[in-house]
Amino acid sequence: MEQVSSNKSHFGTQGVYTHQSAETGTAMTFSVFVPDHAESATMPVLWYLSGLTCTHANVTEKGEFRAACAEHGIILIAPDTSPRGDDVPDDEAYDFGKGAGFYVDATRSPWAANFRMRSYIERELPALIAEEFPVDMGRQGITGHSMGGHGALTIALRNPGRFRSVSAFAPIVSPLNCPWGEKALAGYLGADRMAWREYDACALLEDGARLPDLLVDQGGADTFLDEQLKTSLLQEACSKAGQPAMIRMQPGYDHSYYFISTFMAQHIAWHATRLKD
Repeated sequence: MEQVSSNKSHFGTQGVYTHQSAETGTAMTFSVFVPDHAESATMPVLWYLSGLTCTHANVTEKGEFRAACAEHGIILIAPDTSPRGDDVPDDEAYDFGKGAGFYVDATRSPWAANFRMRSYIERELPALIAEEFPVDMGRQGITGHSMGGHGALTIALRNPGRFRSVSAFAPIVSPLNCPWGEKALAGYLGADRMAWREYDACALLEDGARLPDLLVDQGGADTFLDEQLKTSLLQEACSKAGQPAMIRMQPGYDHSYYFISTFMAQHIAWHATRLKD
């Protein structure tokens, strides 16, 4: 692991790091904010997964999370959304290929060799974080935005007991039922829609997976709401499954970081309550 940058901010340290990933076969970059702490202390960790076209930098520079993380003593980790590099396959569209890994392990050529974001986020990066940073891996939360909200929900649902808290901002709740998801899952996994279910939060709930709790904020003026995000499908799935969930529609807010940054501190405080010793 190599440090790309380090900056003092909000009574903590914002770092950016790179390492060679065995899963993706590429260099991967991620950011970590570590609040000031006693030398021997460990802290809970909150994973933040970003959306289409984003890197680690979007939330790091625009998410306005550091003051809240410092207040509550939470480490925030922001990975990239896909492998990068000249030898990594790509697509001309913004919603497939680089910047659009969808947090899946691809099985179709040419994507399968590098697009292993599920294994990278679920296994490889957590092992590195546990080795290099003062984290208490028994106290983990996860959140994300849009495609990253999809990632946060599905990763938590597939890994029962790992995350004490799960939230999302404007998540893609059912890739099986929206153009972004249908394109990505068909492209990375092939035509068998049964293989897609493990990457669909609503399908996972229908199949019996559960979360300890859930907080979702969705902007009412989000132009992607009706066609791509379909928050109502998650509301229906949670209701049918008896899944505890607070799903809030925020009037007038769009899909941007103006929306995310407005409610970020509330999400961090919500996670903090559930990540206490």
